[in-house]
Amino acid sequence: MTILGISAFYHDAAAAIIQDGEVIAAAQEERFTRKKHDASFPMQSIRFCLEYAGCSLNDLDAIVFYEKPLLKFERLLETYYAFAPKGLKSFMMAMPVWLKEKLFLKKLIWDSLNEIEKVDKKKVKLLFPEHHLSHAASAFFPSAYEKAAILTIDGVGEWATASICMGEGNKITVLKELDFPHSLGLFYSAFTYYCGFKVNSGEYKLMGLAPYGNPGSERVNQFKTIIKSNLIDLKEDGSVFLPQAYYNYAVGLRMAEDTRWEALFGFPRRNAEAPIEQHHCDLALAAQEVLEEAVMNLAREAKRITNAEYLCMAGGVALNCVANGKLDTSKLFKELFIQPAAGDAGGALGAAYAAYYTYYNKDRKLNASFPDSLKGSFLGTMHTDTQILSTLRKYNANYTWFDDEGALLQKVAALIASGHVIGWHQGRMEFGPRALGARSILADARNADMQKKINLKIKYREGFRPFAPIVLAEEVSNYFEFQGISPYMLLVKPVKNTRQVPYPANFQASTLLDKLYFRRSDIPAVTHIDYSARIQTVHQETNPRLWKLLHCMKQQTGYPVMVNTSFNVRGEPIVNTPEDSYICFMRTDMDCLVIGNYILDKKEQAHWEEKTDWKNEIEPD
Repeated sequence: MTILGISAFYHDAAAAIIQDGEVIAAAQEERFTRKKHDASFPMQSIRFCLEYAGCSLNDLDAIVFYEKPLLKFERLLETYYAFAPKGLKSFMMAMPVWLKEKLFLKKLIWDSLNEIEKVDKKKVKLLFPEHHLSHAASAFFPSAYEKAAILTIDGVGEWATASICMGEGNKITVLKELDFPHSLGLFYSAFTYYCGFKVNSGEYKLMGLAPYGNPGSERVNQFKTIIKSNLIDLKEDGSVFLPQAYYNYAVGLRMAEDTRWEALFGFPRRNAEAPIEQHHCDLALAAQEVLEEAVMNLAREAKRITNAEYLCMAGGVALNCVANGKLDTSKLFKELFIQPAAGDAGGALGAAYAAYYTYYNKDRKLNASFPDSLKGSFLGTMHTDTQILSTLRKYNANYTWFDDEGALLQKVAALIASGHVIGWHQGRMEFGPRALGARSILADARNADMQKKINLKIKYREGFRPFAPIVLAEEVSNYFEFQGISPYMLLVKPVKNTRQVPYPANFQASTLLDKLYFRRSDIPAVTHIDYSARIQTVHQETNPRLWKLLHCMKQQTGYPVMVNTSFNVRGEPIVNTPEDSYICFMRTDMDCLVIGNYILDKKEQAHWEEKTDWKNEIEPD
């Protein structure tokens, strides 16, 4: 049985295909269109999935859309009615789109699919599971657990903004739901907005900014009191109540009521690209700590009502790896499994799983692969030597080709150890927002200048943004206070005390820039300001080439740890094709490109003549 899952029309459109319960391929549309968070119907992702699975649309048993559009329309109408006459402008903007397109989404989907291939509607079913069921299915069914609690948290689906479910065998039972407008995801997005970052894109920036706040300080504590007294009421059962007088997302065009927030916090909303000041850092920390408290409440409630040993998580809030790390440390559950494409993109995969197990009632066989059935999330495109060579010839690139993998990896490790920044394009592209070692930028974690160099001269982004380490799974406990696995870069843990460099006197009184470049450990490029790191453990089973490269790095330097960040510049999706990688390499101060078995040295390339004003064409995220 072959099933295609689709997510689209909000953000992070994607497609995924499964055959007899096994995921074959999955990809986000942004990687093909080069429009970050592209919400359009995923034509190219669908074509890729079909081609990789070796089938046509008419070979499918079902096509599954990740949510119920009519139920979402019901929520929209009821919300506008409840808040009337407030929100008239937003209502007038939203209704034409719904009446012209989204209300007839079934027809739009069929019409779009028919552009790929004429589909026999009598043969291929079109199904619509609920949004949070798709999230829950995306986390539980590929997990290694026969039985587990499932926690989904995001902005909003149809009505639900969070759910607690029980997964057992091939069944998912919804036990509790939290409904719109009360939403942890929208709560966090409101702070993302107020701190000057882009909603549905910049939430990870808010998380990265939070450690620059002064923990336990009078202002952070004051901000937390203000938040919990005015902006969110946390209940012991994990539910939350958001007083809508302070928010504008339900029927407005902004996330928050700016004037009221300014009265609460004593400073106006930060404009994008304006300087970041200490009060922004302190507010980010306060919001992060409140979110963590809310997530823990939900997890405790999930434990109480399921008594499960294991927890699976999905939804956009499940990408908050700081909260995940603290939940893992709590040992409330024996193990966590967090879906690597936890946001709406992963809904495409979950929709396909939901149809296979829930609609068709297929038996579930636990996958024996390690550590789950997602194949390391390497589910996207890959390119042959012939395709790579074609691109290199197109651009008249100078390269060195290695026919011996060992020699290639020794050379790359030597380049990294000597301070070079490497564009790394290998194997199948990752599915989800994190670069996991297939479309990555790699560098030496020991280099104290690397964070500044990559942020400012390669990624063209804010200097405060931290970088994640990749580390051999066998050696993770030698560098971090962690003994488990984190293959998807979704847990933040402390760097070991023995590797930390103590704060200098009066450090907390320093400016953000002074804090930024303080050497914090013997792996400073991947140690955040609070001595934490967003860990990715690298396993021989899922990424053998990167695993071998880390061994070479250890052999040459003593350290099986490197910087791993996504292969892109700010505002651009992660690269997909060899051409994407070559262009990004030439536009930045990257030193070398390693694509397949080819190594390109920037110094040996012809002068790059830019034909477009690309920095202004790419919208900052």
